[in-house]
Amino acid sequence: MDLKSLLNQALNSDLVRQGQNQLKQSSNSNTLKSLGAGAVGGGLVNLLMGSKKSKKLGKKVGKNALKVGGIALLGGLAYKVYNDYQSKQPDSAPQEEFNANDTIHQELIIKAMIAAAKADGHVDQAEMARIEEAIRQADADQNLQQLVHRELNKPLDPRDVANLARSPQQASEIYLASLIVIDEQNFMEKAYLQELAKQLHLAPEVTQQLALQLQN
Repeated sequence: MDLKSLLNQALNSDLVRQGQNQLKQSSNSNTLKSLGAGAVGGGLVNLLMGSKKSKKLGKKVGKNALKVGGIALLGGLAYKVYNDYQSKQPDSAPQEEFNANDTIHQELIIKAMIAAAKADGHVDQAEMARIEEAIRQADADQNLQQLVHRELNKPLDPRDVANLARSPQQASEIYLASLIVIDEQNFMEKAYLQELAKQLHLAPEVTQQLALQLQN
């Protein structure tokens, strides 16, 4: 399984719930393997979130995720929010449209989510091992396994995450992916999110609209 396949399945809300329920019942490798790739992807998201409350992309998003895929859905929403904001500015620049075939989105999302999961400072070695085991049991290819391992073990710096963005639209995508994992009731996570928004140079109007995408 490659990164695109894993994320498309992991970002589907039904699979997230399935992975969460199954992982509560057992953490052994046989259970992880029996879940199938999609549910393991959902389990991966919940492992990244730990015990935090699972957020959803809204009822409309949940239905559409089956049709267009989680990556295209998340990226498309983020791009739309920023482009809508940009169109209202006095000196509006040409809008960058979302390209679901560009593999950069897969990398942005997984890196942003892993970084956000570490924001509370409590992703210890045992949790890292569980996440990497979930990836292996999903039959992830070697490149994906190495990517996850590298991102889990690198020092957390919101500037590094922000520097992944090559456009304001990609910055919005990174913020939305992070917001899925972040628990804003946690002081450290909220502080990380605020610093990330600052480093991404996102206007408050944009971050507020992105947050609404998870609430409507």
